[in-house]
Amino acid sequence: MTTATLGDLRALPAAFLERYNRPGPRYTSYPTAPEWTEKITGADLTDHLRSRSVAAPCAPLSIYVHIPFCEHRCRFCGCNAIATGHREITAPYLDTLRMEMDLHARTLAEAGAAHRPVTQLHLGGGTPTYLGPAQLLELSASLRSRFQIAPDAEMSIEINPRVTSDDHLRALRLAGFNRLSLGIQDFHRPTQEIIERLQTVEETARLVDRARELGFESVNFDLVYGLPLQTAETFERTLDAVLDLGPDRVALYNFAYLPARLGHQRAIEPSLLPSGEVKFATLLAAHERFTASGYDAIGMDHFARAGDPLARARRERTMQRNFMGYTTQAGTDLLALGVSSISATDGLFAQNTKRLSTHRTALVRGELPVERGMTLSDEDRLRRTVITELMCHGVAVKSEIEAAHGVDFDEHFAGELTALAPMAADGLVVLRGDRVELTLLGIFFARNVAMVFDTYIRRPRATPLFSRTL
Repeated sequence: MTTATLGDLRALPAAFLERYNRPGPRYTSYPTAPEWTEKITGADLTDHLRSRSVAAPCAPLSIYVHIPFCEHRCRFCGCNAIATGHREITAPYLDTLRMEMDLHARTLAEAGAAHRPVTQLHLGGGTPTYLGPAQLLELSASLRSRFQIAPDAEMSIEINPRVTSDDHLRALRLAGFNRLSLGIQDFHRPTQEIIERLQTVEETARLVDRARELGFESVNFDLVYGLPLQTAETFERTLDAVLDLGPDRVALYNFAYLPARLGHQRAIEPSLLPSGEVKFATLLAAHERFTASGYDAIGMDHFARAGDPLARARRERTMQRNFMGYTTQAGTDLLALGVSSISATDGLFAQNTKRLSTHRTALVRGELPVERGMTLSDEDRLRRTVITELMCHGVAVKSEIEAAHGVDFDEHFAGELTALAPMAADGLVVLRGDRVELTLLGIFFARNVAMVFDTYIRRPRATPLFSRTL
């Protein structure tokens, strides 16, 4: 199986697939969010940001801004979103974002690092274009007046084609945004009706064409497989349309169906969801179509054109994974603004409160609205490195990890290497010399392999916390 082709993988029996189709994290962080506690406060984040900035006052920063609002909550959604028709709610929220910016900017200034360059800025949601064009310009100006946005910064935003106007696009370009991420999910109409996300190929094409006319450097698509009434055949037609539209990057996410945690997903009948076998066939078909059309496979679920910076970062092994997915911005501290958003420095995760009222109350008091988080131990950092290498590059090089963390890999991970032996026998991973390396099959089950190195995942859980790996 180590030299298996996509054709070989199509022949895998359903029983084999189900053996590995188990709940598991997506590893946008390690340790994962369920392990964090309320012991972490805004003061901890301030202290970490200050110490990191004193030590490296010119080190680059990434900024994430969460805009939680949307007109209607789609049934498949797993994000922290607030569905409302009361647009007057946005103005006070922008005020609180400025308060949050001020606190971070003050910390940077006190550390002598006011000019730390912001090399990546991302607006996510919710639906960021729920804000009007003037508000997006206002938000951008607020950020630029408080942080040093690098001239070549990657500035991206998630948009819903159904509610994004030409005025929105013009405002975003004027503000300096150069990347758009379009939520497509699936063009299959019956699937769209169930997830309550109606969107035609034609309106998507109009937006893509206009974005290119305005000079956006990259237009990316988000697709989701495993949605209700979706089959390999219906998704092939979605792939036809997507390839005709020619996005620069594609994220192909596995539908995270968690009705026990996400009440709005209970409206989706489980009987309408495709089986693991159908989902795997869909995933393989998408992988084949994109790689045959000039895209490089990135990690377990992304694709990028060969000349794209993300594809280059994968080839050069500088690609990283964080809460925004796969990224070219290795080693940057991440400052997150807004409800539920997560900041991350080298040794700390800090998540903001999810409630608008408590978010604002903390900021009015002059405090960062951090609700929970985690300080990483040396062991956490070590295991994070192994998991990140597997998730990003498909290989963990033992000697590199030993040099970075001062451990004997085989001795420290003796139990994990033993646990990997059955996966090696099944063709997911190759254990050879200095390398723990995923096979083609293993790339599709990277989460399963990564879980072997996760000490926290072994704890018993009363309620499923993660979606299935397939």
